[in-house]
Amino acid sequence: MTRKLCRGGSSWALGGRRSSAPRTDPSGLPRKWDEASDVIIVGTGFAGLAAAIEARRAGAEVLVIDKMRTHGGNSIINGGEMAAPGNRYQKEAGIQDSAELLMKDMLKAGAYLNHPDLVRICAEKSTEVLDWCESVAGAKFVKLVFHGGHSVKRSVQTDNASGAGLVNPMMAKAKSMGVKFMMTTKMERLVTNREGRVVGMEVRKGYKFPDDQSGKVAFLKARRAVVLASGGFSQNLELRQIHDPRIDARFDSTNHPGATGEATLAACKIGAMDVQMDWIQMGPWTSPDEKGFGQVPQFCERLVGYGLMVDPKTGKRFIQETGNRKVRADAMMALNHPVIIFSDSVNVNRQVLPHTLAKGMENGAIKKFDTIEDLAKAYQVPLDVLKAEIAKWNGFVEKRTDSDFNCKIFPETTPVAVAPFYASRLWPRVHYCMGGLVANKDAQVKNFDLKPIPSLYVAGEAMGAVHGAVRLGTCSMLGCVVFGRIAGQNAAQQKPWG
Repeated sequence: MTRKLCRGGSSWALGGRRSSAPRTDPSGLPRKWDEASDVIIVGTGFAGLAAAIEARRAGAEVLVIDKMRTHGGNSIINGGEMAAPGNRYQKEAGIQDSAELLMKDMLKAGAYLNHPDLVRICAEKSTEVLDWCESVAGAKFVKLVFHGGHSVKRSVQTDNASGAGLVNPMMAKAKSMGVKFMMTTKMERLVTNREGRVVGMEVRKGYKFPDDQSGKVAFLKARRAVVLASGGFSQNLELRQIHDPRIDARFDSTNHPGATGEATLAACKIGAMDVQMDWIQMGPWTSPDEKGFGQVPQFCERLVGYGLMVDPKTGKRFIQETGNRKVRADAMMALNHPVIIFSDSVNVNRQVLPHTLAKGMENGAIKKFDTIEDLAKAYQVPLDVLKAEIAKWNGFVEKRTDSDFNCKIFPETTPVAVAPFYASRLWPRVHYCMGGLVANKDAQVKNFDLKPIPSLYVAGEAMGAVHGAVRLGTCSMLGCVVFGRIAGQNAAQQKPWG
């Protein structure tokens, strides 16, 4: 659908039809604000809720809006894992780690396109953020997990292995503090005054996704600031193909349906600068045998370093299982067909959560086999080649060194030998947009004069350049909470206008 740009002093809204004229004066400001708050936050995921809690703690009146009926966005459906070097589980396991090493891993994964000052803030605040999530937000993290691209095991997982394990406690905390929430409210445009300060927004209240003509136009006044924590655009096929034409309709997305990026575009329309929008991450751990995010990502990522990933056409391994997301996704896309990951009962039962295994087997995306022969037959894998590959892998496990692909093999990894065997097919899905709005270390959005736009902040996936070319797994939750807190704190400190 073609969208028309909001024009200075006119009363045109996105979608090309008039708001209830004459709602705005010649300067573009509304003649009457329908509601007002000190800080208005767009989005109810990790970043938005962190911003809301911190702004409220700083004494600001806070309103959070979301265009969807339910809260949480992508955050509530993610894997609930956060990178946190120096955490208590690492110390119990004797794992040496540091913020500096996390920063090095993030920069390496990001092909050094990350803005280093933003990466450093994420890494250095990681321990503080973990403590904040538990002591302030009320989340519980219960185990240590590994993701490809990290030098060591350093990520912690929520007690329910889901982002809901952080989002829901944060939501409850924010409500208990008096934060106001307004769901089914879509931001249409940001409103600025003559000095270029963001003073509020035009919205559609009662919006019914994805009907852009639904809802009633209203104007919300932000006395101090606006925080955009609105996520990425993985579900916007037209927008993502503008930046990367290869990512066409063949590739589904792990994201919730509302990840369409309009808030980022609205910021660009008032002069915000975007960055690295063509870096769009494909998740290499999703399965074509289930919808959305599903169960297989938790199955796959728990098995890297504990099992084999093979091309079913050849029966051979083809890539480093513990490599970063781009390495693995690119390799799969080059093969141009789904691959499989599998391991035996010992490794699976040790690493994969029982409910992940049960739900994955129930929906058919994870399969159980009594013999390797059965597994090979089910996926049409050359049996003799597969057996030879397993024997080679088991030799690497015994030596703790993979001389073929340099896969990280952990101390507790055992040979793939004990039936039953568990397997799943893998095919990439669009998962994360590394690009977004340009921001400084204070989470202020910059314009094309390279100066901050007064009273406009950003956090989470809507903020670009934190992750560079490839976001390192489990660093999304970290970056969201780190910069959500910073944005909320700073937004609350802005002097009120009007």
